[in-house]
Amino acid sequence: MLGSTVMFNDRLKKLKLTSVQIIVISYLIASVLGSFVFSMPIFHKSGVEIRFIDSIFTAVSAISVTGLSVLNVADTFNVAGKIVLAVFLQFGGIGIMTLGTFVWLLMGRKIGLKERQLIMIDQNQTGLSGLVKLMKIVLGMAILIEIFGGIILGTYFLKFYDYWHQAYFYGFWHSLSAYTNAGFDLFGDSLFRFSNDYFVQVVMMLLLILGAVGFPVLIEVREYIISLTQQNKRNFRFSLYTKLTTTTFFTLILLGALGIFLLENSLYFANLSWHEKLFYSLFNSVTSRNGGFATMDISLLSTQTLFFIAVLMIIGASPSSVGGGIRTTTFAVVVLTLFTFSKGNKEVRVFNRRLDEEDILKSFVVFSAAAILLSAAIILLDAVEGGTHTLMEIVFEVASAFGTTGLSMGITSELTNLGKLIITFLMFVGRIGLLSLLFIFKKEAPKAKVKYPSEKLIIG
Repeated sequence: MLGSTVMFNDRLKKLKLTSVQIIVISYLIASVLGSFVFSMPIFHKSGVEIRFIDSIFTAVSAISVTGLSVLNVADTFNVAGKIVLAVFLQFGGIGIMTLGTFVWLLMGRKIGLKERQLIMIDQNQTGLSGLVKLMKIVLGMAILIEIFGGIILGTYFLKFYDYWHQAYFYGFWHSLSAYTNAGFDLFGDSLFRFSNDYFVQVVMMLLLILGAVGFPVLIEVREYIISLTQQNKRNFRFSLYTKLTTTTFFTLILLGALGIFLLENSLYFANLSWHEKLFYSLFNSVTSRNGGFATMDISLLSTQTLFFIAVLMIIGASPSSVGGGIRTTTFAVVVLTLFTFSKGNKEVRVFNRRLDEEDILKSFVVFSAAAILLSAAIILLDAVEGGTHTLMEIVFEVASAFGTTGLSMGITSELTNLGKLIITFLMFVGRIGLLSLLFIFKKEAPKAKVKYPSEKLIIG
């Protein structure tokens, strides 16, 4: 699949398409390919048939590592089908250009300027320097983390299964699904059976966090650790990006857990022990960052808690990670700008640095575009479903799809064909990013020959 993608990218470049257009079309082609693959009976259990619309939904959910599903993976796919699904999860989580770069290198191909531009767009980077090295590190770290998680989970699962190969198959599969924040499971009930197994929950939360915090953060942490060694002592300074995104990311996890705890303490959590309240709150906060796994029936939570989790899903994970949403930096910049403006200041400052005006503009563009897209999707999906589902169920499903999270109140499989297509589109947008969607028809603009005078407007 990767080899064909590389050759397909070569053909796209000859059409003089922009880097954004190539990336979007590549993900679209991968989704179409996945749709046909998942519809093939060879990957199904005996007697199981899948409608093509459900194959499309599954393929996009896998490529976007969302985890929303209209079918039960455990009951639908055989071992070969589950392995193929894992390949698509890896493909979608790490990124088409990361794995494509690896194939290019194996083929002895030179990574030219156009390829570097594709990597930059796919990984949401701002510069071309060091991208090939970045891709090698990203791929290496991903495989290492998934293997480490698979060994831990597989060894622990030995007590649940009669055969060691089955335990480790489940361990490695769910390690990959957790790190890529896909949320797919082979148990058939997500992680319900581990609702009181805190070891599994802690391991899964660590994998989810490592996947959602972003590749640049992991790489900087790696460089920091290297700088502490005797062989390579040097002064090291974390970038503003890492400081801002990690602060925002972990603050949202803590505030999310606290918010869920306070909102449900006298409701769903009323008769639970303190440790059950703690882990339900923490796990739901972490999984709403883009994980999609669940240790409880989400629909049992109160409306205010569900809406709170929907907001967390819309914010999503960090940029250059396996997650979607508007991303943590976008949320942070918008909040900082509003706070700065309310104080009468014009320069947005954080960690003794001034934010670039273009980054501020991009943040508000993404935030506004998300608000428009989600509002339209909620109205359209509610109209399409004809009042079959409550507005809260619709809002939650839309937020989960856009944030590529995968949590659901149980309505995914009940959606109409048109409803499934709306959710499919949202999952696809969540994977490629709103800026890529906005720039898909962008052309090289000619330099303006005339500079028009500015004029003040009445705002607010």
